[in-house]
Amino acid sequence: MTYFNIKVKDTIDIILVVFFIYRTYRLMKKTGTIPVFIGILFFVILWILVSKELQMHIIGSILDKFIDVGIILLITLFQKEIREFLQNLGSTKEIKILMKLIKLKNKQNDISYSKPIIIALINLSKRREGALIVIQQSIPLDFFIKTGENIDANINTRLIENIFFKNSPLHDGAIIIANKRVAAAACILPISRKKNIHPSHGLRHRSALGLCEQSDAKIIVLSEETGKISLAYKNHLYNNVSTEKLQELLLKI
Repeated sequence: MTYFNIKVKDTIDIILVVFFIYRTYRLMKKTGTIPVFIGILFFVILWILVSKELQMHIIGSILDKFIDVGIILLITLFQKEIREFLQNLGSTKEIKILMKLIKLKNKQNDISYSKPIIIALINLSKRREGALIVIQQSIPLDFFIKTGENIDANINTRLIENIFFKNSPLHDGAIIIANKRVAAAACILPISRKKNIHPSHGLRHRSALGLCEQSDAKIIVLSEETGKISLAYKNHLYNNVSTEKLQELLLKI
């Protein structure tokens, strides 16, 4: 009976390892780091073979040191790739299903806080005043909140309009909404270095893309030149979005 239990456990162990390797391969393929994945896989197999199976203590201890140093080296060299890999990992079907079940409970609250934002965008668009609004999701944005002026106020249309009024000292930069409150204004966001960004997109659009490359935040951009709305989320920029479509996207994504 014990022998049977061990075999079942080993089978599950093998299935989980194969599943993890397969998922890791697919996700790293998306980020273009397959050569790194193959190199790491080869090194790990060699390490297990030498240290665990053949029990070659000298070369095994050397490889152990390489493993210790290698992890720190990989994190240092591939910060961007690791971040993108983890973001993609959080976007897998299994995780999405789980997150949808959690988010269903919050949909009505999302509608209530989006309305004052949309009304403010309509009014700002008429006056050709630009805006950059960040809505925090599961990844905290404390670092970026600290770059701006602390507000900590309820979300309301007049506040948003006053912040982005052309003569306001806070109109440059972004406002960040966290926990359904306006946390800060005039926040500095990272700039995307992508080369395929449309020439008509200015600093606000680049900032929106820069932040969505590093977080799961929803970033709304109102163009000062055209009065059109864009939404950045998960490395994608939805352009020329109507206010009705914006509310739909805010709930859908």
